[in-house]
Amino acid sequence: MKSLVNKKGFTLVEIMIVVAIIGLLAAIAIPNLLRARLNANEGAVKADLRTFSSAAESYRAAQATPTYAAALTNMTAATPAYVDTSFTGAKHGYAFTYAGATNTYSMYASPSTVGTTGNNYYCVDHTGVLVVSAAALTATATTCGGGTAIA
Repeated sequence: MKSLVNKKGFTLVEIMIVVAIIGLLAAIAIPNLLRARLNANEGAVKADLRTFSSAAESYRAAQATPTYAAALTNMTAATPAYVDTSFTGAKHGYAFTYAGATNTYSMYASPSTVGTTGNNYYCVDHTGVLVVSAAALTATATTCGGGTAIA
């Protein structure tokens, strides 16, 4: 039988300790990364809604008779476009919904997967006030219903 005294390598116990340490570090880091992604999504959505509010006011001011866009396509198909087509679908883990009328509008953002892509619902309307709620908001062509105004 050969002697193992001069053999180099790791024992099973050493490997198990390293795996346990890596597992512990992953258990600490992964939730923080997911929370950071969720916060980044929500920050981006708030910025997008503020941008949209400015674009809606620019669109209204450019009309012969000041009116808001009846449909989002009026703003995306204009030359130059007031907003890009990303507002017609999902962006930053949120789905956007537009409702417009002559003197009012609302743009509503809801998380695609609550708890994963976002926790809050957001809305901006013709007043330019951004509203947030942990529960679904009631957005219509006239206003964002419910929620709390944020700066």
